[in-house]
Amino acid sequence: MAVRQLFILGTRGIPARHGGFETFAERLALYLTQRGWEVTVYCQSDTPGSEISEDSWQGVRRIIVPVTRAGALGTMEFDWKSIRDVTTRDPALVLTLGYNTALFCTYLRWHGITNIINMDGLEWRREKWKFHERVWLWLNERVGCWTGNHLIADHPAIAAHLATRVKRKKITTIPYGADAVDVVSTMPIRALGLDEVRYGLVIARPEPENSVLEIVTAFSRRPRGARLVVLGTYHRDHPYHRAVLDAASEEVFFPGAIYDQQVVRSLRYHANFYVHGHRVGGTNPSLVEAMGAGSAVIAHDNVFNRWVAGPEARFFATEADCDMHISALIGDPATATAMGIASAQRFRSTFRWDNVLAQYEALLDRHGRTETGYAPAAHAPRAATRPAAALDLGVRTERKQADIATAMSGERAGSQID
Repeated sequence: MAVRQLFILGTRGIPARHGGFETFAERLALYLTQRGWEVTVYCQSDTPGSEISEDSWQGVRRIIVPVTRAGALGTMEFDWKSIRDVTTRDPALVLTLGYNTALFCTYLRWHGITNIINMDGLEWRREKWKFHERVWLWLNERVGCWTGNHLIADHPAIAAHLATRVKRKKITTIPYGADAVDVVSTMPIRALGLDEVRYGLVIARPEPENSVLEIVTAFSRRPRGARLVVLGTYHRDHPYHRAVLDAASEEVFFPGAIYDQQVVRSLRYHANFYVHGHRVGGTNPSLVEAMGAGSAVIAHDNVFNRWVAGPEARFFATEADCDMHISALIGDPATATAMGIASAQRFRSTFRWDNVLAQYEALLDRHGRTETGYAPAAHAPRAATRPAAALDLGVRTERKQADIATAMSGERAGSQID
């Protein structure tokens, strides 16, 4: 019986160091490898002058592709070289993550290679792109819809949008995943001076479409007796960054970009609420990860966030709305606790990695079987799938209730961090 094979294109590679798609590629590759698949991931190298090479990482074959350019041109060079290379390897099945260079995928179509494309979000709507960049992305979305054998949407609204381009039967909706965050140490937040302070959390790129300025302005309208922690790198020589910094009160804390996941998990888990300002996109990883930590969610009011966060979250369309919700959750810790529990329940029902990856395997298996002629290996080694750890609601509730009692007694200090 043929071994099931998959080639993954479109990310900078594994292990993940750059973003959501890289994290997903890593998780999917390891999951499938444990279940008897042969998985190959194309990885970008910024070492010029070298040749395409191969190695192995935790049972996953990596094909290292060097590029000679930086930025977007380097990404295009990497994607084109990867597609040219994969056609020489007679792949059973290709999964392409993102449509930014979908024009190149026509090469796979011409060679009769089955290519499933995760269509990501509505990239061409993002404000950060210049006009010609938006045109490029819009055209590539159209091409991707045509050239992909099947399309994956990570959100029902993305699926509805794609259905204006192709037939519904060509689209499968599978959301992004995350790990549940169980009880974690307070040491990281203690090191940041946040262990005795109620705080809200914002994790987003400092861009207008993520509403960071609106959130910081709303929080800074009045004294809070609490902190707003805003992760990310902010420079005063950047106009938008400077506007955010100037709008911030002394209670807004900018710790910079934090890449240590233990620290980030601790910040998420111990936050009293999470503010998510993203206006464009599908299932945003940062929002899902906050829900996996059981955070009460205040999110920008749009169709993407409403489906992900669920009906128990609170939504804002204006700075006044955001100010109102922040004030409500700071003043009513019991409501924040209930919202956090609802976030955890919504996460467990829809966004656990084991559930998401199983859906991907079923889809890949189906297309491999019907379009490339191989059958799933009946006796392929199948590693036991470890379910994502469920949140201990009793522990979480006790912790939050303790926070409530302390807050109500006025014993929590609002220490300042310069």
